[in-house]
Amino acid sequence: MGGASISKENQINEEIRDRELRVIDSDGTQLGVMSLEKAMALATEKKLDLVKIAAKATPPVCKILDYGKYRYDMQKREKEARKKQRTIQIKEVRLSTFIEEHDLSVKAHNAVKFLKEGDKVKVSLRFRGREKDYSSKGIDVMNRFAGFTAEAGLVERRPEFEGRSLIMVLAPKVEVPKAER
Repeated sequence: MGGASISKENQINEEIRDRELRVIDSDGTQLGVMSLEKAMALATEKKLDLVKIAAKATPPVCKILDYGKYRYDMQKREKEARKKQRTIQIKEVRLSTFIEEHDLSVKAHNAVKFLKEGDKVKVSLRFRGREKDYSSKGIDVMNRFAGFTAEAGLVERRPEFEGRSLIMVLAPKVEVPKAER
């Protein structure tokens, strides 16, 4: 999959159609602007490939290199970049208007666990029937929940109504490594 995208963006050898090219040698020295034929002859002489690395430049920039090795290095770099990426997931915790204190602390404990793993937590409280009349009680429950999770997370979005639900989003606190303090 990664190799296909690399070969499409880089033209090699006979795929290059430009008349004039700025050529860079395999060791990085600039050889200057020259014709396609002369650049191809230099690449063939060194038993390497002519690869267009900057198509939008005028004139286009080509480099003399081993294309197989170049492609391998590019795939390796892409793999390293993917490995370092961390996708932030949003976990949801549902509360009710008249939740007991112990149940609230258990759900807060789970939310703290999610926050410490680096995930965001969406806290939702759905009002059923006439519970909407007790919206202040729902906001109070949300604030108590935020208090329980204050050590591990920050309130990213204050409690707001979305239809019949009260929604709040908590984000993990970013810990500064000891070396940077």
